[in-house]
Amino acid sequence: MKIAFISTRGIPNNYGGFEQFAEYISVGLAARGHEVVVYSPHFHPYKKDTYKGVRIKHIYSPETWMGSSVGSFFYDFASLKDALKKEHFDIIYEAGYTSIVPAYIWFNVKKIKYPIFTTNMDGLEYKRTKFNKWVQKFIFWEERTTVKHSHYLIADNMGIHDYYKEKYNKESKFLAYGADIHEDYDISLLAEFGLQPRKYYLLVARLEPENNIEMAIQGFLASGETDKKELIIVGKTNTPHGKYLVGKYTGQPGIRFVGGIYDFKKLNSVRYYSFAYFHGHSVGGTNPSLLEAMASSCYILAHDNIFNRAVLKDNAHYYASSQAVTKLLNSIYELNESCRNKFIENNLQEIRNEYSWESLIDKHEKYFIGCFLRNNKLLPLFMISS
Repeated sequence: MKIAFISTRGIPNNYGGFEQFAEYISVGLAARGHEVVVYSPHFHPYKKDTYKGVRIKHIYSPETWMGSSVGSFFYDFASLKDALKKEHFDIIYEAGYTSIVPAYIWFNVKKIKYPIFTTNMDGLEYKRTKFNKWVQKFIFWEERTTVKHSHYLIADNMGIHDYYKEKYNKESKFLAYGADIHEDYDISLLAEFGLQPRKYYLLVARLEPENNIEMAIQGFLASGETDKKELIIVGKTNTPHGKYLVGKYTGQPGIRFVGGIYDFKKLNSVRYYSFAYFHGHSVGGTNPSLLEAMASSCYILAHDNIFNRAVLKDNAHYYASSQAVTKLLNSIYELNESCRNKFIENNLQEIRNEYSWESLIDKHEKYFIGCFLRNNKLLPLFMISS
């Protein structure tokens, strides 16, 4: 089959979760003999036309001078136009929907038989608190429009799957992100960040309100841990919320912002040697950073919501307020003795069974083939969604 991935920031990954997913899945599908194309903005540092068997199409994006919020609409439009006018794809995989909807409407994709459009719905984007109420209403309209236009939907978390079934009576296919268990952790890499093994708590996230970073910070500051360990926060600090957090909490006892870490060996080692790991994401589906933390043997403290519980089940300590964080940290050593090893081993087993990249490449290949056969009336819908 000929498969396109659009609306990512390109591969190899130097941006985030969708890009990491696109890299692993596209390379894996290409290795199995499929013709795979990933659309990439012109400003991506990788300029070659192929990457590990995947063809790269470099599309001009005005994000560099318009900003990503507006520029991404033009980039997605240009990518889809190219995919429809210059290529002959069997499957177009759309990574998220918040900037593709105008193109979906313009090209009236719900009336197109080929290529087949399948959209990863990501999280509940309209609930992100960084958006004002008018933007939230617009994004909610985009969600409804995508459900109507896309031939098939993908949910990366069972909580998201259930949401679309209950709200729109629309089936979606549960296909998560992936992670691999590594054994090459390097303790010497901690020195670059001034860290010592098990002497710090770790939080890795985009610095946005819905990731509840301030909740973790306030809970940590009110606990008895500030003179024992640091709270290390990894993520770009140039977002409005990031600038707010840095301005308010830099210099507070034990709080340290280290920016983004994009060398995976370094990041995995920083994860592995942490004492405990905060995961505060609250509106997304299955967050890639959570899977990476599980795969890196992290002892996880997670925000209490259906998405995190769907992945972690009973193998984390949960909190829903800064007070709950404080209470958790003040009893962490007792909890550590009774729960740590069990939680870590159960999460590693979950990665092996459900989230390995090889397994997910296999699941995506079967799903794409199922969509293709369904479109040719050779397979009933329930066999694709099940």
